[in-house]
Amino acid sequence: MYVINADLHIHSKYSGATSQNMDIPHIAPQAAFKGLGLVGTGDCLHPGWLSHIRKTLDVEMRYEDVAFILTDEIEDEARVHHLLIFPEYGAVESAFASFKSHSGDIEKEGRCRINLSGEEIADVCSSHGILLGASHAFTPWTSVYKEYDSLAECYGKNESRVDFVELGLSADTDMADKISELREKTFLTNSDAHSPWPHRLGREFNRLNIKQPTFEEVKMALRNERGRKVIANIGIDPRLGKYHRTACSRCYTHFTEEEAEERKWRCTCGGLIKKGVAERVSEIADQDITHPSHRPPYIKIPPLSEIISETQGYSDVCSEKVQSLWRRLVSQCRSEINVLLGAEYEDIEKISNEKIASTIKAFREGNYIIVEGGGGKYGQIKIGEKQNTLDRW
Repeated sequence: MYVINADLHIHSKYSGATSQNMDIPHIAPQAAFKGLGLVGTGDCLHPGWLSHIRKTLDVEMRYEDVAFILTDEIEDEARVHHLLIFPEYGAVESAFASFKSHSGDIEKEGRCRINLSGEEIADVCSSHGILLGASHAFTPWTSVYKEYDSLAECYGKNESRVDFVELGLSADTDMADKISELREKTFLTNSDAHSPWPHRLGREFNRLNIKQPTFEEVKMALRNERGRKVIANIGIDPRLGKYHRTACSRCYTHFTEEEAEERKWRCTCGGLIKKGVAERVSEIADQDITHPSHRPPYIKIPPLSEIISETQGYSDVCSEKVQSLWRRLVSQCRSEINVLLGAEYEDIEKISNEKIASTIKAFREGNYIIVEGGGGKYGQIKIGEKQNTLDRW
C-alpha cells in the first residue's frame, strides 16, 4: 500500500473554453511537476479524445511517470453535471452507445449534454460498472444542490449508487458535513482544470491510500474497502472560490441573501446576483458540522505560482519571472505539492527568498485572511495581516 496524489476531474482540448495544450503530452509532465501520480483523462466519451488516449497511453494507462484513469463529466437534462469514472475502454464504448441517441453533441463536445435524468444516467452507469458522482455539488451553476435540495431528488431510486460527491472550489468538508444525507458519501476534491499549468491542474486533489493506480484500487478507495481509502482532501480555502458568497455576476458586489431577495436577484448595475455556496449550504444544512469516522482531513493550500506572484509583486502568474522561480522551487523540492506541504522552510528560503518561505509558513499555520470570492470572481489572499480568531479556519 502507498500514498498517491490524484486529480480525477479535468477536461481535454475538446471541451469548450479549454486550452489547446490540454493533451496527454502536456498534461503528464505538468502533473508530475505538481506532484500528481494519477490523473483523470476527462472527456473520454468524445471519439477524438478517446482515440488520442488510446494512441498516447501505454497498456498500463501510463504516460511516463503519470498514471491515468478514464473519466468524463456529462450534463443531464436539468443541466446538472455528473462525474463518471470508467473501468476500461469497453465500458466507455458501451456507455457511448447507450448515451448517443439521447445527445446532440456527444461527438462534438468533451463535456456533452445527455438528455436523461440523473436517475437514468445512474442506471446506465450501474449497468456498465461505471463509478458515478455529483460534480462540484454546490456551485450555483450546473450542480446537484443548485437544482435540487437533496441527492434523492436528482438520482431517485439510485441515490445509493452515487459513489462520491465532489466538493468543488467553493466548499470544503466542514461545509458539506452540515448535510446529514452526505454522511456515508466519500468526498473528492478535484481541479476541473481547463489548462495543464500547475496553478490550475491539481489546484485541488485527493490523497489516496492504494496498492496501484488502477480503476479497481480507486473503486475500493472510494468505497473504503480493504484498507484502501481517501486519506486527505486537499484544495484551496473555499472562501477563495469564485462562487463562495452571494454576489453580482457582473460587478461582483456582495449581498446578503435578504438584500438579494429584496432586489429580486438583480444588481443595480443590471447584472444577475448569484447565490453563494455558503448561503446555499446554510439553506439545506440540517445539522451542525458532524464529521463521520471515515472522513479524512481537508487541507487548504494555494497554488504556488500565486504565492510567488503575490509576494514578488508580479501581476501575471504565467509570466516568465514567476515561472522561472516556480521551476527552481519545484525542481529542487521535487514537486509543487512538496513545496507547499512538506519542504523545510529553511530550504524554501535558500532556493527562493524569506518572503516566499514565510508566506508558505503562514499558509501552513492558517495565518492569513481572505477577501471572499463571489459572483464568478475568485477571492483574494492577504498574508501576515492581523485578524480576528473567529475569521481563521
